[in-house]
Amino acid sequence: MARTPAELAGANPGPSFEITMDGRPVPALPGQSVAAALWSADILAWRTTRTTGRPRGAFCGIGQCYDCLATINGEPNRRACLVPASPGDVITTQEGHGHARIGV
Repeated sequence: MARTPAELAGANPGPSFEITMDGRPVPALPGQSVAAALWSADILAWRTTRTTGRPRGAFCGIGQCYDCLATINGEPNRRACLVPASPGDVITTQEGHGHARIGV
């Protein structure tokens, strides 16, 4: 019988909570990064490139490549693989450099 990753690691993460991605509710677990929560919900892209608008999500998963940039709680250019998910977090798709909505 296959076991889940949490069972294999012996993890007991506690009760889940909810974050939102572009208004869509996404379950998350304590200790999970925003990127991990989005991946778990089958959301693989949460930003577009500056010049061609191509979709991007997590690539390296350790904060080195900047592909996972997202707007989290209104703050653009956050590395979703490094930001721990917190109850009520609001993630929105980041378009280009992430400053279009704030007038920069």
